[in-house]
Amino acid sequence: MTAAVHPDRNFKYWLVAPAIFLLLLIGLFPLIYSLVVSFMRIDMMDTDTSFAGLYNYANLFKDARLWWSLAHTLLITAIALPIELILGLAMAYLFLERMPGRQLFVALLVLPTIISPIVAGATWRLLFDNRYGPINQIVSFFAGERMDLLWTINPNLVYPAIIFCEIWQWTPFMFLILLAALSNVDKSQLEAAEIDGARFWRSFRYIVVPAIWPVMAIAILIRGLDLFRIFDIIWALTQGGPGTKTETISIYAYVQGFKQFETSYTAAIAFLVIAILTVVCTWAIRRMGLAK
Repeated sequence: MTAAVHPDRNFKYWLVAPAIFLLLLIGLFPLIYSLVVSFMRIDMMDTDTSFAGLYNYANLFKDARLWWSLAHTLLITAIALPIELILGLAMAYLFLERMPGRQLFVALLVLPTIISPIVAGATWRLLFDNRYGPINQIVSFFAGERMDLLWTINPNLVYPAIIFCEIWQWTPFMFLILLAALSNVDKSQLEAAEIDGARFWRSFRYIVVPAIWPVMAIAILIRGLDLFRIFDIIWALTQGGPGTKTETISIYAYVQGFKQFETSYTAAIAFLVIAILTVVCTWAIRRMGLAK
């Protein structure tokens, strides 16, 4: 009778133990194995394997191409993320009030987000085609003359093209999250501020932003991490070209691992990325006040 009334307190842990074990097996084992590989010298064209110590990590600091790829990644992130945030917030404000056809418009706006990035990149590559793409035709119409702009080849145009595609696809993600956050802002505080004569920007700064900041900070963090590992859409558009002009750190790791067959060096690159993201995430979480 006592056992029925007071069941084993550890029973709930036994219930979730298999799932936790499976997650650790799937996630932790590949991570540990990759760490071991990063300290080895593995030649995919030969069966010879030897311990290399810190050789691969030492090469990271000598590899100028690696650091340029990191700079390209940071450049795209630094430009695309603020624009996505501002546009997403503006769109959320626009659709905050009830209006005819609101649900239909919201559904249409989020369509780009559900498209695979590789498909989106391939589609935009066709749209940016210098001879048959409609983008050049639109530019030519407004310019009053034929414009054969090489969006995916010209070094001066390729970054605007990539960033535009990123903004087009992922601004709806920010829009949805911020729309949900704005919908939960206490309307009575805004009405009281309006009665007291507070203008829009003052109400936005002191009422709206503090109310939606936790959600906004998480959205910024998620998109920042996602942009840091950007691969698909650039690979479909330019494959890192022209030359290595748009080669991000994910593309560089892919080239080293699957084209140069530098397995150990690729593992070292992966752990460099993990280290960078861990430091950045820890700093961002503390800075944004998400650790409270």
